[in-house]
Amino acid sequence: MEFSKRVLNMQASPIRKLIPYAEQAKKMGKTVLHLNIGQPDLETPKAFFDYIEKHNPEIISYTHSAGLIELREAFSKYYKDNNIPFTPEEIIVTNGGSEAIIFALGAIADPGDEIIVIEPFYANYKGFAEMINVKLVPVRALPETGYAVPSINEFEAVLSNRTKGIIFSNPSNPTGAVYSEEELKTIVEFAKKHDLYIISDEVYREFTFDGTKHISTMAFGEYNRTIVVDSISKRYSACGARVGVFATKNRELYNQVMKMAQSRLCPPMIAQLGTIGLLEMDKSYIESVYKEYDKRRLAVYEELSKIEGAVFEKPKGAFYVSVKLPVDNSEKFVKWLLTDFSIENTTVMVAPLNGFYATPNTGMQEIRIAYVLNSEKLRFATKILAEAVKVYNNGRVIS
Repeated sequence: MEFSKRVLNMQASPIRKLIPYAEQAKKMGKTVLHLNIGQPDLETPKAFFDYIEKHNPEIISYTHSAGLIELREAFSKYYKDNNIPFTPEEIIVTNGGSEAIIFALGAIADPGDEIIVIEPFYANYKGFAEMINVKLVPVRALPETGYAVPSINEFEAVLSNRTKGIIFSNPSNPTGAVYSEEELKTIVEFAKKHDLYIISDEVYREFTFDGTKHISTMAFGEYNRTIVVDSISKRYSACGARVGVFATKNRELYNQVMKMAQSRLCPPMIAQLGTIGLLEMDKSYIESVYKEYDKRRLAVYEELSKIEGAVFEKPKGAFYVSVKLPVDNSEKFVKWLLTDFSIENTTVMVAPLNGFYATPNTGMQEIRIAYVLNSEKLRFATKILAEAVKVYNNGRVIS
């Protein structure tokens, strides 16, 4: 019996595929500090659980395929508070942001069609595209420029008669870049010129630092071509709730995606109820979380700055930083970190960045760090990383 080419062509998650090495390190008695995955260590707000308990449904039933109307109303209010004009009738609640991305790709592209992506990108974009036989065509952002949006010429160079849209995250996972109004304008004008859809992944909207502000792609008024993907996972430390959003003001696109939503029936009722509780909280929770991530960001930045030969800029958003290290191969280095290196019987796990690229053999010296541990642990983890680079190279810096 054979497997489909679809599943055989899918890459394993670059974030999760090295977990067996971490598990082996733990079996050897090592402590592993996990900076490889964007799982916040902060407590999920009590409001999530309180709302469920308060409403205490007698039957956990199907909901509307677009999600509970009360939840869509709560999301609509949240967006309007952020100057993003979505009504409840323009929102589909999804099983995490992941399903929203799959819906978006599946609605605008046929098998063999192309979606332009700014690389490095959230690694699962590639998996989702491969799942439905859509090709990601990259334009490359560079560590030397702080992973800024590439020039319009680079977008024009990869355009073909099969190009259907552009996808990117802002603030960026994995780089921590936050796109300026001018950078976003480049993307929007290119999409408008060539009649392309824009899939704008805005999961990390609240986390922008150093006076940088998040600008939604919706701000440019190209409503018919803009799709916003969102999630509560990181904002409220509720990754396992699996509640996301697909939102568009394009009524015909919305109707087509509703067919997909109906096919999977509905999002989970209990998680939807809890999310209403989260959205009804005041801003104090987000403000406290923001301050904590900023503190962690600065701790990582200070320690990374001590690594000779490391290429990166201070991240402006999300809770990630991507770094080009003076090593020959980041995946090989990460495996070695887990199998052969420790300080005080402790090692660190980060994500090799090559799996965040569509271009083969790219990002081979880069890693992503998720600063999801407290500042003290982050400083220790980054010091371990710095010492590991020295030992790995035996004093030989690789450019």
